Amino acid sequence: MNIDLTNARWFKSSRSGAKTDCVEVAWLKAGHVGLRDSKNPAGPALVFTADEWTAFTGVVMNGKLDG
Repeated sequence: MNIDLTNARWFKSSRSGAKTDCVEVAWLKAGHVGLRDSKNPAGPALVFTADEWTAFTGVVMNGKLDG
């Protein structure tokens, strides 16, 4: 998947406060969602389809990623 992130509008969760160790999200064209490390905004980003984003956030919210 090749999605142009040049004009993406990135934001952090309102729960992140002033912390620097956060991820940022961007709502992209065609329902895609971008995810990147806020400490490295020029670095790589993950891009999810809408269905992938829903599945990912569901797993995170349910604590299924705990090692």
